Parts: sequence; C-alpha cells; structure tokens
Amino acid sequence: MDEQEQTLHGPSGVKLPMTSKNDGLLEEVTTDVHCLTIKIVNVCFIGDVTGNWVLVDTGMPNGKEDLITALQNEFGPFTPPQAIILTHGHFDHVGAVAELVDEWQVPVYAHTLELPFLTGEKDYPEPDTSVEGGMVAKSSKAFPNEAIQLGNAVMPLPEQGKVPYLGEWQWVHTPGHAPGQIALFRERDRLLVSGDAVITVKQDELNKVYKQTQELQGPPRYLTTDWEAAKNSAEKLYNLNPEMIVPGHGVPMFGQALHAQFESLIRDFDQVAVPDKGKFLH
Repeated sequence: MDEQEQTLHGPSGVKLPMTSKNDGLLEEVTTDVHCLTIKIVNVCFIGDVTGNWVLVDTGMPNGKEDLITALQNEFGPFTPPQAIILTHGHFDHVGAVAELVDEWQVPVYAHTLELPFLTGEKDYPEPDTSVEGGMVAKSSKAFPNEAIQLGNAVMPLPEQGKVPYLGEWQWVHTPGHAPGQIALFRERDRLLVSGDAVITVKQDELNKVYKQTQELQGPPRYLTTDWEAAKNSAEKLYNLNPEMIVPGHGVPMFGQALHAQFESLIRDFDQVAVPDKGKFLH
C-alpha cells in the first residue's frame, strides 16, 4: 500500500478564481443525505457520517481541507466513509480524491468507462471554449483535463446498478458529459444525485454561477463531448420521475418546480441545452 500511496495523484493543483455565494454551504436534503458546496461544485454525504456513510465526489482541486472542515463543523467527530463514489472523473469532481484516499485508506468506485481517466491511461478532450456562453465557458481552457492516477485504489462499480454500501440505491449510466458518468437514484423517496447529467445552474455564465441562480439545465457545455448521448441521459433521468435532485452544480431542487422545469428541459433540450456551435457537435 505504501508504494500505491506514493503514486496516487489528483488533478493539477491550479487555483482557479471561481467560487459561488454558496461556497461552504452544507444543506440537509434528507436526514441521511447532505449536500456540501465547494466553490462551484457539490459533494454528497450519504448515510450517517458518525457511523456508516459514503462520499459522492470530492470537489475542486485543493478542496480537501474545505471538505474535512465542513464535516467537523457540522457533525463533530466523524468516521471516514466506507467508500468514495465518483459520478465521473472531471477535475472539479475528483479534486481531492487522491489526498482523501491517502488519508482515509478507503476504496473508490467509478464506472468502467471512467477508469482510464482515473488510472493515468487517457486524458479527457480539452474543453470547448468555442461554445456560446459566458466567462466560465471562455475560461475553461485553463481547466485541467489530464488523467489522474488512483492506481489500485479505484475499481469498477458492481454490475446491475448496485452501489457498494448503499443497498437502497442504484447507479444509472448517464454518458454524454463523460463516457462513464453515472447518477445515483433511491426509489423510496425518489431522490436523484444527478452528477452533471442535469444541473440546476447555467454553468457557463459566471454571474449565474456566483449567484447560484436556480434553473434546471443540461450538462456544462464546454466539457460535454456527446450531445446525443447527453440528451438520452437526461431523458433517462426524467423517466425516473424524481422528487428531489442533488446536482453536481447548483442548489438542490424539489417537487413541483423540479417536475415543471424537467419537463421543459426535455421538451426543449436541443434548443436550450445543446450549443449552437462547438467542436463536439456532429
């Protein structure tokens, strides 16, 4: 394990001047699901953080201390999670994963199609700065796209949608934004952790990102490489008929507002989600 620890590394540690007014906000979605915003991205704590729980995603580069401090401030003494589940491997979702694995010695799970990006084998395509949008899209050329190295610490999710340590949950393959992106869904209360397949803020506009203006959207345009798959994934999640969404970006959304906006997004996906131009359009 010592040799493995020495080889683990996450995204390049560039400090990006991006944040939101919700940075550091920890919200209770249900009694056993909490959402923490780290700068502009959300991580989830599922379960009892003083007992058995799972961490979903790890936030931005240099975000390890933000995550641990939020846990300590909200819950006091906590136990390390049983596992880390990654919705996908983009830099803002795996920023602290290598450091957390090194500290907690816990396994990481991701879809098999994401493993090349998590084991140093393959880089993501560079972000598409040509898509229409605001300053986030234009500045995305600075975002790290290189593969990270988790070695044997990362393993494929079980088949048939089973989620390690979360018996009530299922994972759902939602490609488009990333080849192996997943969402998590719990039938009992129809709670959806959507990753970046659908989000609740217009992620390419800096002002809306900072204010966390709530509006259901497709995936961030500048990092989405397959728009046909992205549309199919959004429809797959809509057909689950969720009552609550915890997105990768933006604030959680509930009930009638969610239903109405999700219906509108699916109906008008090609017009409101897909960019008019860009290198990933076919």
